[in-house]
Parts: sequence; C-alpha cells; structure tokens
Amino acid sequence: MDRKICCFTGHRHIPHDIILHLPEKLDSLIDELIASGYREFRCGGAQGFDTIAALKVLEKKKTFGEEIKLCLYLPCKDQTRGWSESAKRAYSMVLERADSVSYAAEAYNSGCMHARNRALVDGSDLCVAFCLSSSGGTAYTLLYAKKQGVPVRIL
Repeated sequence: MDRKICCFTGHRHIPHDIILHLPEKLDSLIDELIASGYREFRCGGAQGFDTIAALKVLEKKKTFGEEIKLCLYLPCKDQTRGWSESAKRAYSMVLERADSVSYAAEAYNSGCMHARNRALVDGSDLCVAFCLSSSGGTAYTLLYAKKQGVPVRIL
C-alpha cells in the first residue's frame, strides 16, 4: 500500500455552533483516510482547526501506533508569541508528540506563514480544509493546493 500524505488547513477562529461537531467529523474523516492508505498527516500548528486536527491524529496514533505520522510544518520558532498560556500548553503538548517538526523560518517574518502553507501542500496527496472565507491564509492555501493539482476536501 502506498504511503499517502494529507495536509490540514483551517481557520484559527471557529464559530461555536461548528466547533461542537468538528472534532467528530474530523475523527470520521481521518478513519476514512487511514482506511484509504493515508499514513502521514501534516498540520501547521496554529490555534483552532490546526490544533483540533493534530489532536485527532495523535488520538489515532494510540490505535495505529507508529504506522501513523503527525508532521508539523510551522512558520517560525516564535509562533506562540502573544498566545494565551492554555494555547501555549496545547501547542507544546502537540509539539512534543509530533513525529517530525520543520520550520519555515527561525523567527517571524512577513513571508513565513505563506512559506509554511506551501510546505504543507507540497508533496501532499490531499488537502483537507475548514474554510469559511475567500480570503486569508486558509483560502491562500486552498488556492495553492488547487494550482499544484492537489485535491481539496472542504469540511
């Protein structure tokens, strides 16, 4: 079976009525993807959708073990500056449990977010997105995926 790669992209802020059901939808989708041969899951480390997706992949690792990989593609090493303490704790927990971590830049700069988004997509076989807007980083990532010929699945 080929080792397929899925990247996740989505908004940091998720409406309350949606966030209640999103983890369940992601859980089912990740099960479906694993059954279809996906083994590497890429997340961008942001708050919101990225964190939910990463936590769901970590849950799947409890069942599937080392067969499933969580790979973090982060914009910079100081990504959490300005975050709340609880958000920083969740980020640290995901970072510690990830199978690999790569950074687009040492420190924040004006292009590091887009560089991270492109790295997430490059080499992926599928891009799963939670997107409610036609502008911003998630929309940019979806457009980039489509231009690269990577299929997109929007939740």
